[in-house]
Amino acid sequence: MKILIIEDNRELAQSMEFYLEGENYICECAYNYNEALERLTFNSYDCILLDIMLPDGNGLNILNYIKTEKISSGILIISAKNALDDKINGLEKGADDYITKPFHLPELHARLRAVYRRKKMDGYNEVKFNEIALNTDTYEAIIGNTRLEVTQKEFELLLYFLVNKNRVLSKQSIANHLWGDYTDNLANFDFVYQHVKNLRKKIGVAQGNDYIETIYGLGYKFNALKYNGS
Repeated sequence: MKILIIEDNRELAQSMEFYLEGENYICECAYNYNEALERLTFNSYDCILLDIMLPDGNGLNILNYIKTEKISSGILIISAKNALDDKINGLEKGADDYITKPFHLPELHARLRAVYRRKKMDGYNEVKFNEIALNTDTYEAIIGNTRLEVTQKEFELLLYFLVNKNRVLSKQSIANHLWGDYTDNLANFDFVYQHVKNLRKKIGVAQGNDYIETIYGLGYKFNALKYNGS
C-alpha cells in the first residue's frame, strides 16, 4: 500500500510514517495544504491520511479536489477530538472513515487496512483472479495449487497489476508505487523490467497463464480478457 500522510504536526506525521513503513508500506508526507495538492497532482496513492486543520488551508477543500479530479484513493480523515462537524462533512464529501486524535498507531493501521479492503478489494483480504490468489495478510501468492516463492516487491507488483486489471501502467508509475519518492529523479526505470520479468517467469514455472503484457513505449498491462477472465 502506498500512503500519503497530510498532517501539519511533523512529529505526529513522522511517527505515523515510521510505524507504517515498519508494516512494509510506502509513505510520503505533506505538511501543508499546498504541498498536499502538489503531491496529489503528480503522484497516485492507495490511501490518504487527511488532517482537516492545516496551517494554510482546509483539508475539506483537499477532499473536494480529490473528488473533482476523480482520484480513487481511500481517504481516512484525521480529526480533532471534538470536531464532530468536520467528521460529518468529511464523510458526506466522500471520505471513507475517520480517526480522532489522539489515537493508537495499531488502530490507525487497522482502519487503513479496512479502508483499503473496501476500496480496492471488495472488503476482503484476498484478491482472486482465475488461477491466481493473493492473501494480503500472509503475503502468500498461489497459482492453482502451487505457492509462489515471491519476494515482497514481486507480491506487491502482482497485487498492483490485479487491482488495476486492463489498465496500462507505465514503468514510472510502477516504480513510484512500489518504491516511493526516491524514484522521482531516476533517469530510467530498467529495474522495473527485471522485476516484471522475474514475476512472469515464476508464474510460468507454476503453470499459470501469462496475463502480463508489455505495451511497448508505454509500460505493462494485466490483460484480464486474455484467458477468458472477467
